Amino acid sequence: MNWDSSLIKNLAWSSEIINAAGKQKVAQQIAAKVKDGDVLGVGSGSTVYMALLAIADRIKTEKLNVLAIPTSLEISMFCTKLGIPLTTLFEHKPDWLFDGADEVDPNNSLIKGRGGAMFKEKLLIASSAVNYIIVDDSKIVDKIGTNFPIPIEVFPQALLHVEAELQKLGANSIVIRPAKGKDGPIISENNNVVLDCRFDDVPLTLEKDIKGITGVIESGLFIGYNLEILVASNN
Repeated sequence: MNWDSSLIKNLAWSSEIINAAGKQKVAQQIAAKVKDGDVLGVGSGSTVYMALLAIADRIKTEKLNVLAIPTSLEISMFCTKLGIPLTTLFEHKPDWLFDGADEVDPNNSLIKGRGGAMFKEKLLIASSAVNYIIVDDSKIVDKIGTNFPIPIEVFPQALLHVEAELQKLGANSIVIRPAKGKDGPIISENNNVVLDCRFDDVPLTLEKDIKGITGVIESGLFIGYNLEILVASNN
């Protein structure tokens, strides 16, 4: 029996899609990589959403058997709306993943996590042999941390301990990220809070140093992962 509901059917992307033409080109590149039988790790963000639309069209027209492991509740709902079957890491390992990023430096280090899903995003990237990161020109930086702070997911009662330890690592700004659609702080996909932290320098060890703090669930700093960067040009 199916639900008599229009909530998923009427689901729409929640924000304006910037550089839609460039993102559409990269979305088509991602969709073209899909093969029958693939298990896809599906990240977060507007470019991922556009790629899902193109993938769903191929699944429908070519009768492809494809499974998706999403990184967020929002993307899970869109997969359901688009008729893309879901699975989990309990059942399958992703053949490849596609995701976005907030910043990418010349070494392919990333900042991710503005959507509060960095733990699942990092878990899927670490589980996948091939990872495509989709960005537009504005996300390319010479130095990581230029435009965005590093998001850090923290178990709520560990906030003050984590703050003290981050200061020892050289953080010069630490703030609790506020929510825009509710009172109080934003809540991550795992029901934790997110700290946005800035550092003057980001050494190669910083990701591991942050993760080593008791109470830190994950950070949005990605250093040394096997990534292929696809750029949606504004030109």
